Amino acid sequence: MLATEKWSAIEEIVLFLIQGGYIEEKNREDVLNALCHREETMSTGIGFGVAIPHASSNAVQDITVAFGRSQLGIEFESLDNKPVHFIVLFLVPEHQFQTHLKTLSAIAKFFNDRFMRDALVKATDAKAIMNIITHGALSALSNHEEL
Repeated sequence: MLATEKWSAIEEIVLFLIQGGYIEEKNREDVLNALCHREETMSTGIGFGVAIPHASSNAVQDITVAFGRSQLGIEFESLDNKPVHFIVLFLVPEHQFQTHLKTLSAIAKFFNDRFMRDALVKATDAKAIMNIITHGALSALSNHEEL
């Protein structure tokens, strides 16, 4: 990621989702406002260098997720007051409260694993990051954990 602070990081990831066709440009401000409202309630920096900005939005029909990694770290007002290196931004369609909670829980659980975080730090490119995330998710499923 190029961003060095929380709001520009969130905007950078939303722009990535727009450019990828996951969010329509016309919904940009609504999505940013929903994410901003959530961040103003309480920072989504959960500690261990991880932030999980999230919101419900009519701009998406399915769970929409993007991952960003910052080599330098981003000030995110995290619970442990340390910079964030991993951002997992997700949007859930409005009125899917249970899906929202399950998604948040699964992401937090994934990043609670120090070995996963260390592997993501060492990953050399996006393909390696995807392999780590996919392997971690499959491993959790094989252990009968709900994602």
